[in-house]
Amino acid sequence: MIQLADVREWRQHDVVDQDAKKIGVLESVYVDTATDEPSFATVTVGLPTRHRLVFVPLDGATAGPGYLKVAHPKALVKDAPSIDTDGVLAADQEPAVFAHYQLDYAPGAGGERRLARR
Repeated sequence: MIQLADVREWRQHDVVDQDAKKIGVLESVYVDTATDEPSFATVTVGLPTRHRLVFVPLDGATAGPGYLKVAHPKALVKDAPSIDTDGVLAADQEPAVFAHYQLDYAPGAGGERRLARR
């Protein structure tokens, strides 16, 4: 898995899918609150006047010279749950992010959130 410090180095670089199709630009990293490991990234997509941030899992992501390659196809990522460029992910939206990628979701034992922005 990519270490958080390494992912930050790719901030503002291109995010591409497995076929090297550009999805967007890496904006931020969300960690799993149970492990403090990078879990999802937000990627800036859309038209210049209508940018939004979509979520993409970092499992299977690899870094290359000037880009971050994710394990999910561009079409799937572009349809992922999103937030405004200055927005935050609401707690009640977390399950939808996981469900979009068919990932298991369970809040912490005390109902804690699973994702935190770093």
